[in-house]
Amino acid sequence: MASRPHDFAQVAESQFLTDSFQRGLAHWNRERLEPGFPSNDWQRRFERDVKMQRLEGGFLEELRAEVIDEAASVPTDVEGFIEWFEALKAVGPGQGDPLFPWLAEDADRDELRWFFEQEAAGEAGFDDLVAMTQVKLPVRPKLELARNYWDEMGHGTEKGMHGPMLDGLVETLAVEPVIENTVWESLCLANAMTAMATSRRYAWHSVGALGAIELTAPGRSALVAEGLKRVGLTPKEARYFTLHAVLDVKHSEDWNREAIRPAVEEDPARATAMAEGALIRLRCGARCFEAYRARLWG
Repeated sequence: MASRPHDFAQVAESQFLTDSFQRGLAHWNRERLEPGFPSNDWQRRFERDVKMQRLEGGFLEELRAEVIDEAASVPTDVEGFIEWFEALKAVGPGQGDPLFPWLAEDADRDELRWFFEQEAAGEAGFDDLVAMTQVKLPVRPKLELARNYWDEMGHGTEKGMHGPMLDGLVETLAVEPVIENTVWESLCLANAMTAMATSRRYAWHSVGALGAIELTAPGRSALVAEGLKRVGLTPKEARYFTLHAVLDVKHSEDWNREAIRPAVEEDPARATAMAEGALIRLRCGARCFEAYRARLWG
């Protein structure tokens, strides 16, 4: 089903939806989340972090402003919200984008390499996002995020971890997923997901956004896997995408039943926050697809 049209013309007037801001925020995120050691200049770094967190907050509030009216109209009763949420798979921003059938059927190896390079550079790390989001959540949502995290971690085996699968595909395709080679829209998506997961005032937004990924990723992943195998990759080499095409279907069902449903039953206000998070995630994704098509199709 084709996605509904979305007007991104306001980007040109934004302080935050710009190449320079998103690159700066991406570099800051990578530096602040990297394990480190105490240093003598911690006060200077702290002052910089406060400034960046204020800018990050402005960025997220701008993204919220784009979706707040739509989210306010979403039902906050459990059954109504679940019905609305699951419908995003068909009618949410970016769904049915023509980029993915083209990747499956027509893109050559270099075009698929470029697409994957953008996706890999903009990957915020689903396992880490889940881990940061689950802090202090109620029991049932927390347990569901724990189960999801355990799947991401390959049930404790390195060969089953999803992150190294992604790294293996980077090596197979010989790409360099670095910030400097990445369109700002892809960085924006990763920055938005990181911001929601690391700030507790957006914790329920993050639950909605992560749930939206699980809901909508399988169809796109299957099409990318088709394209990769068409240009010569083995099923093992394309496993990262084929796995998510299947596993995320179950993840989505479990997430909706065990994380979203009990959260809304306990506090209907969480439905609005999760709706905003899901719409933010999908709109950021739609921006990516539009930017990818502009680059790949000319």
